[in-house]
Amino acid sequence: MLQRDRQIRTQLHQLADAGLFAISFWLAYFFRSQPFIADWFPNNPVALDDFDRVMRFLFALVPAAPLVLESQGFYKRNVISTRAAMFWPLLKSCLIITVGLVLLLFLFRETAPRGVMILFGCVSFALVWLKEEILRVALRSRMARAQYRRRIILAGIPAETARLRREIATRYGDGLGVVAEFNLAESPVQQLIELLHEHSVSGVMVSARHTQFERVENIIKVCEIEGVEAWLVADFFATQIAHASFDEMFGHPLIVFRSAPATSWPMLAKLLLDFFGALFLLIIFGVPMLVIALVIKITSPGPVLFRQQRSGLNGAPFEIFKFRTMTSNAEQLKHELAAMNEMTGPVFKVTNDPRITRVGKWLRQWSLDELPQLFNVLHGEMSLVGPRPLPVDEVKRFNDLAHRRRLSVKPGLTCLWQIGGRNQISDFREWVRLDLEYIDNWSIWLDLKILLLTPPAVLRGTGAK
Repeated sequence: MLQRDRQIRTQLHQLADAGLFAISFWLAYFFRSQPFIADWFPNNPVALDDFDRVMRFLFALVPAAPLVLESQGFYKRNVISTRAAMFWPLLKSCLIITVGLVLLLFLFRETAPRGVMILFGCVSFALVWLKEEILRVALRSRMARAQYRRRIILAGIPAETARLRREIATRYGDGLGVVAEFNLAESPVQQLIELLHEHSVSGVMVSARHTQFERVENIIKVCEIEGVEAWLVADFFATQIAHASFDEMFGHPLIVFRSAPATSWPMLAKLLLDFFGALFLLIIFGVPMLVIALVIKITSPGPVLFRQQRSGLNGAPFEIFKFRTMTSNAEQLKHELAAMNEMTGPVFKVTNDPRITRVGKWLRQWSLDELPQLFNVLHGEMSLVGPRPLPVDEVKRFNDLAHRRRLSVKPGLTCLWQIGGRNQISDFREWVRLDLEYIDNWSIWLDLKILLLTPPAVLRGTGAK
């Protein structure tokens, strides 16, 4: 199934599932208010009118339900998948949504009987399961197969078309049907025209890895005239990490190879999380930051803030803010401590750095020196979660170009390296590996997980070196 078709199908499922969860919330109150169920809870009566009091929580439940289902891989299944592939993601999602709803009601000091919450979890699971079963039966009907199944022709050299045929049979099942093959290297274009007329296909999949582009152009022109879709398999460039996507600029079709997270709704959610999260943290830590600034000013000569040029997104330099934890001449003394460096590679890290002040040592232990970077997050130069920004001069000393891919996303206040025991990492390559692991597996849920794990890591006292 094409990505475009999968997106439309997923969006329709998400709308339907959101509605089913909303209906389940109402049905939970309806069933709980019925006499035959109320008799089980004689000391805890519930009336259907109680639903009106908590109905506003539907505005949080409806958009959250599809997001939780998506996070559990519910929408990544094939159109007709096994029941086991549907059961566990659906069960986990219903549990997460039910617990989340209970916490939300608790935060707003609304009371909801336990029976209602249990019924909500069970009813939502049953309704979504019923929807999937109805779709399973409908899609397996003869009429649905005739409408849903797309008939295609494979064009390419025999070895490539054989590989594509096996992959289609394995991954797409009944969704795609290969009705013919066309030898792109030897067969005349007229033969393809005859195949199009004979089999009434909806698309031609062209694999052009070992052929000339002139031949591909002729195939696309034939499909254009016939009104048949042409699908060009653009794997003629071998990439190890980058993912290819199609785009358009000024009417010119583009194939984009990208090895970092693309612009998307989750990325927009990350931007909002950064801005409002940094704003919230500045409000919470505003007074402590003023106290820290005053203590630094009283205990050691020099400015309160340490400013340094760091490499940001794509290596663009920006000025980072930190509470000063070293003596005012720390940068001038750095070259004298080069022999004490404990990190391999271009990064400079020393555990017992003699330049650190007494207050600075305490600030570093609890990572309080990083708090001014919340202003960098508000300015859009940093993110709450991302690879830690390195000084510009250290980035210039990268001896492996692959290490620069950590610059493909905004630097952050915290990252996998921060929560994974940064004091135990002495090899810069391991540091980069964790950063690239974050980039390759990025999701808004991973950011939230790292943010939740950061305070325990800080409280353990494994502060920066």
